[in-house]
Amino acid sequence: MAQRRPVAQEKPLLDVDETKQTPSDVTPAVAPATIAKLLFFTFAMITFPISSYFLTVHNLFSGKPSPRPPVPKTQLARSHNKQRTNRNTTYAGALAAFVANVVLMGYVIVAFQDDKSEREIDAAAAANEKKKSR
Repeated sequence: MAQRRPVAQEKPLLDVDETKQTPSDVTPAVAPATIAKLLFFTFAMITFPISSYFLTVHNLFSGKPSPRPPVPKTQLARSHNKQRTNRNTTYAGALAAFVANVVLMGYVIVAFQDDKSEREIDAAAAANEKKKSR
């Protein structure tokens, strides 16, 4: 049979005193530069496509006024001030989607470059550690 330890000598896991104390690390988990980049690209992703859509739908793709169809005399008073234009919103929407993709690709490129620089810094630090340990 297995030997039994006396119950008085055992301490519950929560009552065990920690002998190794390390100073707490209060640095942020994410660098402030990374947060600034994320905020910039969030702002760009919201404003650039919407701005490009409305600027191009009213200016670039506005088209010429279309000829008016014959209007019955009863509706003539209501449609007197309305000018119909051929605004091609499809092209403006496609341009807005293209701008959103450009912003997204820009973010991915910046994120890869940031990650690459972090890996280079880590590799240099590891090389310095090896030199110091020799």
